[in-house]
Amino acid sequence: MAYYGNLQKVRNGVKTFGITPHIPGGFITPDNLIKIGEVAKKYKGVLKLTSGQRILITNLTEEDLPNIWAELGMEPAVKNIYSVKNVEICPSAFCKRSKANIMGLGMIISKKYHGSAMPNRTKIGIAGCRNACGGVYSKDFGIIADVTGFRVTVGGSSGFHPRVADIIGIDLPQDEAYNLFEKAITYYQLNANFGEKASDFILRIGLDKFKEGTTKQDSNDFDYNKKFSLT
Repeated sequence: MAYYGNLQKVRNGVKTFGITPHIPGGFITPDNLIKIGEVAKKYKGVLKLTSGQRILITNLTEEDLPNIWAELGMEPAVKNIYSVKNVEICPSAFCKRSKANIMGLGMIISKKYHGSAMPNRTKIGIAGCRNACGGVYSKDFGIIADVTGFRVTVGGSSGFHPRVADIIGIDLPQDEAYNLFEKAITYYQLNANFGEKASDFILRIGLDKFKEGTTKQDSNDFDYNKKFSLT
């Protein structure tokens, strides 16, 4: 495996790196959690729980990265910045506030889309109630459960240009919400400029045109990874 690590700091000419193993939806087995701790301890790493439901291991040396990945036996969370970086999933099956158990749906979306090539870095949020834990309204694409059905959100963003997501579907059955979600993300893949965030794409063409485009989009007719050779 190629080693994946980000340069974190340079102190007195010494470089330290960080890595983030892929932890689908933030759900991890006790054995894998112990393994991360043991590997981090062995290589004098520092652990940081991230906002993306992952565990960053930082303070690592570049030469140790191949051995660290081999000992972890886990995939990197991000292999290409122009991709779906993470799918954040709330623990709805264990929460008294949830209106639907969306963990299965979230894992389906994570399995299908995590790492998929996109015009720019893309984040997805899935929540079991309108509290929208995980910041769904700041994600590029999202699905939120409510008492009366599911809503689909697009175009949220944090960082330098924060933007609250638009709601393009409300009170939908789960299968219709998932179908709309797929059409929205595929329409973005097909039509956005390379390097353009979903929020910027929507601002450029207008929300009405975006919504119209999703109604005409077949979510299964395009292989973005193959076209742009990003995987």
